Amino acid sequence: MIIVMKAGSPEIEIERINAELSTWGLNPEKIVGKHKVVIGLVGETVDLDPLQIQEVSPWIEEVLRVEKPYKRASREYRHGEASEVVVSTPDGPVTISEHHPVAVVAGPCSVENEEMIVETALRVKAAGAKFLRGGAYKPRTSPYAFQGHGESALDLLAAAREKSGLGIITEVMDASDLERIVEVADVVQVGARNMQNFSLLKKVGAQPKPVLLKRGMAATIEDWLMAAEYILAAGNPNVILCERGIRSFDRQFTRNLLDISVVPVLRQLTHLPIMIDPSHGTGWASYVPSMAMASIAAGCDSLMIEVHPNPKKALSDGPQSLTPDAFDQLMKELAVIGKTVGRWELPVAAVV
Repeated sequence: MIIVMKAGSPEIEIERINAELSTWGLNPEKIVGKHKVVIGLVGETVDLDPLQIQEVSPWIEEVLRVEKPYKRASREYRHGEASEVVVSTPDGPVTISEHHPVAVVAGPCSVENEEMIVETALRVKAAGAKFLRGGAYKPRTSPYAFQGHGESALDLLAAAREKSGLGIITEVMDASDLERIVEVADVVQVGARNMQNFSLLKKVGAQPKPVLLKRGMAATIEDWLMAAEYILAAGNPNVILCERGIRSFDRQFTRNLLDISVVPVLRQLTHLPIMIDPSHGTGWASYVPSMAMASIAAGCDSLMIEVHPNPKKALSDGPQSLTPDAFDQLMKELAVIGKTVGRWELPVAAVV
């Protein structure tokens, strides 16, 4: 249930309404929009009469029910407005939202050594990326595959962050590693295999860094949004949804089925920003440029692209990784699409 306040409602009245509704056993959450303030009500609201709430204050414009099971993640919860996830990076804040330029995340699947991760960071930064992705802890299908260097890789990511100025995105697999990851990461990633690890989602939701939530390999859209709800309900409002391909019956030609149609669907259902990962979605570097361009045309807010200085020698996911030179070329191609749809950051000299 949400309460839409009238334009110009005094702050003291909003605080009074929140205090009164708290005595009803509800949890009011103030949401400041561009034009109005909305108060989200979480709790047992099924039997509440909207007219009863309306009488609490003459500054209340209307009271609406949120019909979706994912209350906080629902677009209704913000009265139709998109949320903005602002990420602090060494180079300054980066906003990921439908009303901002597409933010590009790039880097290797796994952090292998300092020279490799720093070189990659500097190259993708020069091409226009805002974030470096790199796995310190890697979930792998085979127990014999490279699992990442663990905590030592976090130190390498910190070094790459310092030398490049990029924000860092890395995955948490176990809650016991979360505190150390949060010290290094600017965005904490929850991978596809952990999308419904509800105890982990609660812990990730209780820490302050923004969270990147990848879609599970067989997850419905509602499954995915309910997983986001766990993070939001734990207190963290800064969640980014990442489509990375779902399992299909045809595994011969692509690694997964990249569901680009999820962009307009999510845009209607949720206020949360949307990222697309065409690298995991296709599994082959030659397909990544086409799907990345299609994702921007579809309206995504961010892209995650795997880049490795020598994909043939990569310890994980080499076939889907672009070389730095290929990434340079891709960013030029993406700029054409991004500028056409008004979602690309222009050079400072081009801004009038």
